[in-house]
Amino acid sequence: MNGADTAWILTSTALVLFMTLPGLALFYAGLVRAQNTLSVLMNCFAIACVMSIVWLVAGYSVAFGDGGAVWGGLGKVFLTGVGTDSLSGTLPETVFFMFQMTFAIITPALIVGAYVERIHFSFVIVFSALWGLIVYAPVTHWIWGGGFLAGLGGNGVRDFAGGLVVHLTAGATALVLAVMLGVRRGFPGELKPPHSPGLTMMGAAMLWVGWFGFNGGSALAADSNAGMAMTVTHIAAAAGSLAWAGAEWVRFGKPSLVGIVTGMVAGLATITPASGFVGPFGGLVLGVAGGLVCQWFVGLVKQQWKIDDSLDVFAVHGVGGVLGSILVAFFAAPSLGGLGLGDASMFGQLWVQLIGIAAVGAWTVVATYVLAKGLALVLPFRVSGDVETEGLDLALHGERSYEL
Repeated sequence: MNGADTAWILTSTALVLFMTLPGLALFYAGLVRAQNTLSVLMNCFAIACVMSIVWLVAGYSVAFGDGGAVWGGLGKVFLTGVGTDSLSGTLPETVFFMFQMTFAIITPALIVGAYVERIHFSFVIVFSALWGLIVYAPVTHWIWGGGFLAGLGGNGVRDFAGGLVVHLTAGATALVLAVMLGVRRGFPGELKPPHSPGLTMMGAAMLWVGWFGFNGGSALAADSNAGMAMTVTHIAAAAGSLAWAGAEWVRFGKPSLVGIVTGMVAGLATITPASGFVGPFGGLVLGVAGGLVCQWFVGLVKQQWKIDDSLDVFAVHGVGGVLGSILVAFFAAPSLGGLGLGDASMFGQLWVQLIGIAAVGAWTVVATYVLAKGLALVLPFRVSGDVETEGLDLALHGERSYEL
């Protein structure tokens, strides 16, 4: 065990949990109508509780057990065989378990943004638990747990902190659920604007800070790699924010607060898979690319495809995660300031990245559709029109965030 590594990952674990509670919860809550604020907060908090238990019962074992190429097996259910003297690298395995748990928590919480204001709470809870076992944990094993994508092409799929494991799985799932649920009343032209951009900004600021644990902690050590990951993460966040706000300024004449903080998230999602492999120049380019490309996809999804992915989970997280997973094949090269491609060429690594994107995307879409379709047969999926109009806070939870 290394004490410095352990101290850093303990800190990173707290930072990543801070991203969901309260960061993401507040970020999403400010973007909905006032009568749905509590519903969003409840979804994020309940998912954090549910996924903690799911991760203990079987999720960790499926993701990081000593299984085969597809899943890790059930040898570590309920942390069987994991004691205070068990190690994962230089860390106590309990610390590694907790760090990875926070990733398992935030990933289904990201999906909340796709279905706000119209989904039934009971469906959210059961779907999130099963999705964590069927989609998230196996994909984690494929890339981080020694599965078939970990050694593909020699280097394996390069996903330092979750461009595919977290952002693509969440984004693809969001798109599937948004299509299955259908649009909200008044979509797209008559929906009310976010009720509290200030609340959203406060949540975004917490996400930015927490992301240092998300990406820097993924080095799993207190070393120079963690330092570089933190550096490029911050640069990408700033660049994504400015790119998104600048594009808004040019297109609409005014930069918005919601826009600049959404650009921050886009820049962070894009740098996430590359954060341990690129240098500062790569962080700058990936941040700008994330801000511009993700903004374009927001319009494409809602205006052209007519899909009500309410808070743009696919366009920001899904597209950002894929974009970063592609660009890492180029900007990891030393000639572009990166930390090296190992034995692979740029285009050799790009081919590996594309295979990883296709495998993770296809499995996520198919498994999500089958799971949601099956659950909708036994659980209420979408709330009634009257509940949607009234708001989910009072109808589903018997409380209000505000006295309206």
